[in-house]
Amino acid sequence: MNLSAPLLVIAAGGTGGHMFPAQALAETMLARGWRVKLATDARGARYTAGFPPGVEIEVMSSATFARGGLLAKALVPLRVLSGTTQAVWRMLRDRPAAVVGFGGYPAIPAMTAATILRKPRMIHEQNGVLGRVNQLFAKRVNAIACGTWPTKMPEGVTGQHTGNPVRSTIHDRAGAGYIAPGDYPMSVLVMGGSQGARILSDVVPPAIAALPSELLRHIRVSHQAREEDQVRVAAFYAENGIDADVEPFFHDVPKRMTEAQLVITRAGASTIADLTVIGRPSILVPLAAAIRDEQTANARGLVQADAAILVPESQLHVQSLADQIHSILSNPQAAEHMARAALSVGRPDAADDLAAMVEKLAARDTASVETKE
Repeated sequence: MNLSAPLLVIAAGGTGGHMFPAQALAETMLARGWRVKLATDARGARYTAGFPPGVEIEVMSSATFARGGLLAKALVPLRVLSGTTQAVWRMLRDRPAAVVGFGGYPAIPAMTAATILRKPRMIHEQNGVLGRVNQLFAKRVNAIACGTWPTKMPEGVTGQHTGNPVRSTIHDRAGAGYIAPGDYPMSVLVMGGSQGARILSDVVPPAIAALPSELLRHIRVSHQAREEDQVRVAAFYAENGIDADVEPFFHDVPKRMTEAQLVITRAGASTIADLTVIGRPSILVPLAAAIRDEQTANARGLVQADAAILVPESQLHVQSLADQIHSILSNPQAAEHMARAALSVGRPDAADDLAAMVEKLAARDTASVETKE
């Protein structure tokens, strides 16, 4: 490792929606000769297995008022203060050239420390609506990169559209050839995300089972279900003679998405980015519990491009979903059009665009320091 190389601190955590684009930026900055550290908490650290070995993982204390009982909530300020103190000390020691926050409460300590120390700092918002943590720092950073466009901003704040960076495993499959549905084995990928898989596990299996037998006999399913739902979902598919692989987490999503004729999924920002870079037809079911309804905003571009069918959670019913699946898998020309349309709204170079913003930010700070001297 070149210790004289500039250091980027990435602050992220909470879910894959924050961690996957953070991973993509880490990969890109390492390739550009930077050193990279990830500042997260114990929960965020669970998502770091895919990060390059050159990224140093720094786990620090953080917390949220959204979880736990009264005692846990009472301790939140102390845990955040402890994490911020850790982050300040580490930044004084490491002197990062830039700090980038990707949201999630584990990002709070590092972003707070960067604000206190006046480090060059920016945030990347994945969704079409700023998350709570990014809202907190929106007026305290030097720049805001937006993964979904347009992104709703606080008054007086502007952002730059970069798109959502995708991991190298996704980028390597950019524009992968699409095999339209036909009279041969077809794959359907079902993903519910970490928070919203239950309703998909309730509705999607019987909807697939309701398809005409001449279509159903060609279908194989990859279904990501919560651990507590895995056995019953797998049993349902087996009882209905459907070839299905049901797992709580797929480590090979890029491969499965590339092979899929259809993807049925929540509309998380990272998933949308993956769909537009690889180029696949989709049925999108935004998470109704999302306070800011950001998943509907995320889905808008794909729906307007005719690359996806949007199904509000309140309208997700077995027979209507079966009809929508049938309308795609029984019409090769329509499915092919949807795949091409998905590619048309993709931004496969988002990681490079975001990296350019980071380097510009760091260079501007260096120039400012030299001018003062």
